[in-house]
This record gives sequence, C-alpha cells and structure tokens, in this order.
Amino acid sequence: MSTRRRFTEEFKLEAVKQVVERGFGVRDVAARLGTSPHSLYAWINKYGIPAEQRLVQDDQLAKLKRLEAELRRVTEERDIPKKGRRVLCQGVRLKYAFIKKHQHEHAIRTMCKVLRVHHSGYYAWLKEPLSSRAYENQMIVGQIKQAWLASGTIYGYRKIHDDLQDLGIACGEQRVYRLMKAQGLRSQTGYKRTPRHHAGKPHVAAPNHLAQQFDVLEPNETWVTDITYIRTHEGWLYLAVVLDLFSRQIVGWSMQGRMDKELVVSALLMALWKRKPKQTVMIHSDQGSQFSSYEWQAFLKEHNLKQSMSRRGNCHDNAVVESFFQLLKRERIKRKTYASRAKAREDIFDYIEMFYNPVRRHSYNNGLSPVRFEEQYQARLGSV
Repeated sequence: MSTRRRFTEEFKLEAVKQVVERGFGVRDVAARLGTSPHSLYAWINKYGIPAEQRLVQDDQLAKLKRLEAELRRVTEERDIPKKGRRVLCQGVRLKYAFIKKHQHEHAIRTMCKVLRVHHSGYYAWLKEPLSSRAYENQMIVGQIKQAWLASGTIYGYRKIHDDLQDLGIACGEQRVYRLMKAQGLRSQTGYKRTPRHHAGKPHVAAPNHLAQQFDVLEPNETWVTDITYIRTHEGWLYLAVVLDLFSRQIVGWSMQGRMDKELVVSALLMALWKRKPKQTVMIHSDQGSQFSSYEWQAFLKEHNLKQSMSRRGNCHDNAVVESFFQLLKRERIKRKTYASRAKAREDIFDYIEMFYNPVRRHSYNNGLSPVRFEEQYQARLGSV
C-alpha cells in the first residue's frame, strides 16, 4: 500500500496563507505540516494568487489544453491521408492493411474515421485477414508468375489464361488481367514506328501469286521468306527465315555476317531438307536483290518451287514473316546489343527452335504452338 500522504484543497490553501500572508519560511512551514518544500512551492504557484484570477487562469489553461488536443487531432487527420493517399480510393482490405501498418503512429479509431471504414470491421479483419477468394488469388498469382517466367516474361494475360486452362485452373481472362496488373506483370511491347503506306508496283521477275492470301489449308503449300538484321559489337548479323503459312512454323533459317544470295539459299535448303515436300510449293519473298538473282531463280526451278514476289515497297504483301521478325525483336532482341555474332546466333537459335516453334502459343493456331498445331493436324488425318 502506498505511503504517500494526500491533502485536501482546503488544507493546501491554508498552508499557502502561512507563507504568503503571514510571512513564514517555506521550509519551516513544510516541516511543521509534514510535507516537502517542493510540494509547498507547487501549492504556492497554484494557490498563491487571488481566487478570481486563479479561476480565470484555470479556464484559460483548460481552453489551451482543449485547443492543443484539437490541434493534435486535426494534424493527425491531415497526416493520415498524406501517408495513405494510395489507399483512399482502394478496397476495404487495403485500408485495413494500412491501418495495421501504422497503428503505432496514429490512433486506430482516428485512422478508421479518416479512411471511412468502421473500427469493428477492422478488428474482425484482424482475426481473419484473407477471405477464401483472396487465398485462391494467391494460388493463381503463383501459377501466373510461373507461366509468365516460363514464357521468357513475354506473355500477356490472354496467353497466360490459356496456360492456366491447360493446368486445369478455372478462372476468367479478366481475373488474370487484374491479378497480373496488380503484380506489375505485362507482355512485351514492340517499338514505336511511324505508320507508312506504299501502294507498290508489280515486279517483272515474278508476279504476286500470293496476293495476301495468308490462310492455307495444309502444310508445305505456301512458304514465305525474308531477311532481317541484328546488331552485335562485331557488326551486323543477318538472319533469313522460311515460314510455313499453314502453322506459322519456321521451317528454315540461316545466319551469316553478309547479306548475299548464299544466306537465303541456305535458309531455303534447310526448309527443303526438313520438310521434304512432295508437291510444288509456292515461295513468296520481297523484291530484294538476293531473291531476284539468277542463282535463286535457278535453285527454285531445280527444286520444283513456284516463285512469288511482293509489290515494290509494299511490306503488307509479306506481312506474316514481318510479323515474326517483330515478335523476335520485341520478345528477345529488344534493346539488346550482343557481344559477338556467336552470342547472337545462340540466342536466336534458342528463340526459334526451343521456344517459338515448340512452345510459344500463336493466336492463328487457336492458342497452340506451331509444332503442336501440325501434330494435331496429322493426328486428324490419321484418324480419317
């Protein structure tokens, strides 16, 4: 039990009078009354003035305390939105998480008032912070990240949704979109280019037999080819590809340090060795000098290939292979300069043979990779 003595206000007033009015010393009065000089000094500071003046001071002090409390409240309510401006328009659970994070800095009820949530809901959330759907979202986010990384960080929400469907995870495209957006996951985007249009003129070497008919019914019916270039510290590396319009599969490719007729002939030779077509195949290209050379035309005649050429300056006539080059540069080469041509060859080989042909989903193939699309086609033919 505490041994500290307590005194009434009347006792304190009379003790003060002994010092103020009768002139006794503080220590003498304190010793006689059984209190400490420190306490007596405090009583003098408080009661050593007239009652009317003391009441005025008490009222002023009380008013000052109220104003200080109001200032602290207003300052706190002002500072909370500054810290939580990102969650003011967000969902209730994000606001609850903000309150929990800053509970040692501000009063919980004040934060609930500022963020316009009820404190009872916050305390209920503390007992069970995640709903069943939130737990399900966490599981889906894990699968989304795995599929996104497996694609080389290039897939958008539509192809990620297809991957989840293959895994047996039932969720909608928009849900995948929202979850990817919340995690900062997005597809690779291409370069910005100024749109241009060139009507083009016919070429005398070969007519445009393709005429932008890019939908074909069976493999080895129509191939398209073109050349692009890749920057390296050793100089340019030139890539020629041959693409089958049936499945959009790259059936032939060649990479060299010079852009000549041997580059395109090597790519076409790989396509012939790989596909071994039994019927005449149309091969479409632009009007580049490599495709207009006598060696190229002789090679086509020797292997029963029908030549077709785009109109002059019209890239739309060869849009499919141009689209592949856009994918290659957007998903693999964008903002990259290889240390050597050998490093560039390794990376481009990995993209074409290890990812694009066997794995990458293609919208033209109903979300299947080119290899998988042709496998299904052959399976249907075998079942007939």
